[in-house]
Amino acid sequence: MKKLIIATLLFVGMTNYAQEQNEKPRRANMERITIEERQERQLKRLTADLNLDIQQQEQIKKLFADQEANREKQLNTINLSKEAIKLRREASRNKMQEDRKIMEDKIKTILNPAQFGTWKSNQDKMRERNETRMKERMENNRDN
Repeated sequence: MKKLIIATLLFVGMTNYAQEQNEKPRRANMERITIEERQERQLKRLTADLNLDIQQQEQIKKLFADQEANREKQLNTINLSKEAIKLRREASRNKMQEDRKIMEDKIKTILNPAQFGTWKSNQDKMRERNETRMKERMENNRDN
């Protein structure tokens, strides 16, 4: 009887430990990449997906650099009150939408129509995937 109880406790303990290991966030194991590395990865992916030529690659590389400079300017903020934060967040959201539209227009001038269609569909897929992940994270945060 003692062996049965010990075996049961051991089994339950191992099962709980295995479940805890699976629940750890995946981001903890991810390595941090630099901005330049991220831009290079994006450029390689776009080149592979859209068959970009050298001139298009250089133009998009410059576009990514400009976009990152603008992003850095926006991130340099100070602590604000809750109302100011709400207003700032709304303004930031509107600015991001405008920037996304400007970026799309610039890329449209660089790419040919077939390449732009592929790029646009890839962007839509990525946006949907990110929204799904964000919803899952928010649900997980509520549960914890």
